[in-house]
Amino acid sequence: MTKNTNLKSLMKQLGHRFANEDLLVEALTHGSLTKGKGKKRSDGAVDYERLEFLGDRVLGLVIAEELFRRYAAAEAGQLSRRLNAQVQKSTLADIAMEIGLTQYVRISEELRASGGADNASLLEDVVEALIAALYLDGGMPAAKAFIVKYWWPRFDQKHAARKDPKSELQEWAAKNGNLVPEYVIVLEEGPDHNPEFTVEVRLNGQASKRAQASSKRTAEKKAAALMLKEISSV
Repeated sequence: MTKNTNLKSLMKQLGHRFANEDLLVEALTHGSLTKGKGKKRSDGAVDYERLEFLGDRVLGLVIAEELFRRYAAAEAGQLSRRLNAQVQKSTLADIAMEIGLTQYVRISEELRASGGADNASLLEDVVEALIAALYLDGGMPAAKAFIVKYWWPRFDQKHAARKDPKSELQEWAAKNGNLVPEYVIVLEEGPDHNPEFTVEVRLNGQASKRAQASSKRTAEKKAAALMLKEISSV
């Protein structure tokens, strides 16, 4: 259960009064409270995974449309980099903390006791699920109003158009006659709700680099950034 079951305060943060509050509860419910992922329990509880799937697409469409409108002179590659910066997991995690979602997520007592409510990956998923819940309850206007509130201020930040470290490393490798960088998971540890991945990036002619993160993709990015840092210092 949540520490705080006052959904009215959360709806104020989201900028929308839900006609169907069950959608909001579903968006906040982790699979640890259901018999199986996406399956109903006897008490009717359903986890957020289906909503997360929809919310990811709604977010991508709204962001892509705004980038297309806002940066009329930008090339497709520049728009893609800006889109990736806005929908990447770290951005979602930042917004989750800004909203204060930790107190609202519905997870098992065991998972909360082990720090599951603060897990970045879980919170990122909930943000996407909330977007879907807003979309289903209030249509695109409700979903877009929420996205405008939390994403628009991030559009012009310095890192918003920067290339992904993996893309940048791949481009460098291509220009310098190297093979495509190889990413290998060398260690995976920790509980399911809070995993830790150690990834090594390998590139012909360069010393391999390792990095750790709670997701494989983030660990890959960190490892690529480490290699790029060393390449640029040579």
